[in-house]
Amino acid sequence: MALAHVHSRALQGLAARPVSVEVHLANGLPSFTLVGLADTEVKEARERVRAAIVNSGLEFPHSQRITVNLAPADLPKDSGRFDLPIALGILAASGQIDAEPLARWVFAGELSLGGELRPVRGALAMAMALGHEGGARALVLPPGSAEEAAQMPDAHVVRARHLIDVVARLRLEHPATQDDTGWTRLEPRTATVRDDGPDLADVKGQAGARRALEIAAAGEHSLLMVGPPGAGKSMLAQRLGGLLPPMATDEALQAAAVASLAGRFDPARWGQRPYCAPHHSASAVALVGGGSPPRPGEISLAHQGVLFLDELPEFQRHALEALREPLETGQIRVSRAAHQSEFPARFQLVAAMNPCPCGYRGHPVRACRCTPDQVTRYQGRLSGPLLDRIDLQVEVPALPSDELLQGVRGERSAEVRERVVAARERALQRQGVPNRALSGGSLDKHVQAEPAALKFLHAAAVRLAWSGRGTHRALRVARTIADLAGRECVGVADVAEAVQYRRVLAGG
Repeated sequence: MALAHVHSRALQGLAARPVSVEVHLANGLPSFTLVGLADTEVKEARERVRAAIVNSGLEFPHSQRITVNLAPADLPKDSGRFDLPIALGILAASGQIDAEPLARWVFAGELSLGGELRPVRGALAMAMALGHEGGARALVLPPGSAEEAAQMPDAHVVRARHLIDVVARLRLEHPATQDDTGWTRLEPRTATVRDDGPDLADVKGQAGARRALEIAAAGEHSLLMVGPPGAGKSMLAQRLGGLLPPMATDEALQAAAVASLAGRFDPARWGQRPYCAPHHSASAVALVGGGSPPRPGEISLAHQGVLFLDELPEFQRHALEALREPLETGQIRVSRAAHQSEFPARFQLVAAMNPCPCGYRGHPVRACRCTPDQVTRYQGRLSGPLLDRIDLQVEVPALPSDELLQGVRGERSAEVRERVVAARERALQRQGVPNRALSGGSLDKHVQAEPAALKFLHAAAVRLAWSGRGTHRALRVARTIADLAGRECVGVADVAEAVQYRRVLAGG
């Protein structure tokens, strides 16, 4: 009888939990049993591992009873990431490789029938978990996954191309960083951030919408744009990411780790703010995440970036209502009967909609054919609680053809970003968080509003029948407007401008 232990990791939300792959060989009727709350994809590893070992020129113990345990038993395991550790455990238990060196590594990778290693999801999440734990173990991953994990600073990542490459390295007694067997040590690296996204200068006119976009970027505020088709709402939303400050290393790691869970990680976009624009037919699960095992939705994939919802009233009502909690907390918890998973969801919501079903209400040239009841029902698809959580509402009118064709280009994104960064720094130095996150006592302490400004806001809140949340959100926006102007105190003019951004729709 022989026993071997191999270290691996299982994904649970954004966390990568330790898993011990235990392989036991014993005499008896030949069998291959896999236990430990394994999903169907993991159970199929029996056939992949058997074929990979045989086709790699190694010996599979056909005549013995093989038992593989994935511990802890109450942690769900999915995908083919355990193929490589199971194969190594069988080889170690059968004496074909030494079991002692296995303790120095963490293995993950799917095996082809020929023994080649294929990428797995969540490589960066595994590297982050190892880095936060401060362990001495290195991470062995397939091509594609290894380059992804190497984005983690101070990570010890090895790329292996074939099962034979791993076996050959484990049979060596001296360390190696790179050799001709396909075993390569990757140095931690950070890709260069590119600034070649859409430029705000491409948008002609729309001074009010451009101003609202700048305020939203400076304070991390949510924004709703209302206007006819072709007015430029989508163009404006696509340029919000270019106004936001550069991502810090930990923010870039979090965003990249979430993208890795969904298989969307692109090293070329390292350090760039995510931009997600799901179609209005997306379900609530597609937006907030779910499934079994749970995977991140669009709001988590937009973490530290922009979530753009075009044709907002056309989304399913319960899908939009599911956004209310993440807008407040910055995270989403997906609960299932067996377990729970948490995903980060600190995104900036930018939404767009037409003013009426036909889209031409208030258009200077085209006539609207909608009745007042149709307009009311259309705008009524957005609930009051949801509109209450949107800080800025702005009209985006249709541009005359002469202004569109002959109008001058506005400020470039880089110029606006300088003001946004300066305003963000003022807020962080004053209170440690962006203005959007101010609440309770910290809002009263740091907003520094003049008495006349508070009196004006009170009068507006009473006349417009705002809720307490709506009043506080207007005050946060006023604080951001003052920061953009470099003022320590919030004045009447700041509050008056903030009030104008909550009067486009009746529910706001």
